[in-house]
Amino acid sequence: MKQTLGTQLRHLLELLDGAVQDAYTQAGLAYRPRYTPVMRAINEHEPSTIGEIAISAAISQPSATQTVALMIKEGLLSSTSGPGDGRQRLISFDEKGRELLPHLQTCWKATGVAAGDLDDELSSPLSTTLAEAIAALEEKSFAQRIADARAKLLEEIIENQES
Repeated sequence: MKQTLGTQLRHLLELLDGAVQDAYTQAGLAYRPRYTPVMRAINEHEPSTIGEIAISAAISQPSATQTVALMIKEGLLSSTSGPGDGRQRLISFDEKGRELLPHLQTCWKATGVAAGDLDDELSSPLSTTLAEAIAALEEKSFAQRIADARAKLLEEIIENQES
């Protein structure tokens, strides 16, 4: 049976994230791969708001909020009130997160080399294919594509019933 796109993507993520998690564990780091986009975003611009992190990390704001909350709980990040508006929170590295960063950067470099090695083995680099898929879905969402396909199928059903 042919696997669907969603099943293939979930399996691919399991293979990739599992290996990355194992690499962190082997390096002696208590760290989750899902934290990486947030860590990289804050490393580029510290302090950052949740909205800035979400944009920089290319993740949804709810995902950024949830991930930052977990990271604060683990002592990797801290949150302070923004200037002028106490509702706005500024997110920064906590001491533990700052100490962890150089070790993570070494892991990230190794992961980058491994990703390049994988790309070299494929008929079309996975990184290129993913970038193209993201761009296409930003142009026309998958939800819109499903709606269009459904409308076309319904149209065909009606045409078949009339003939």
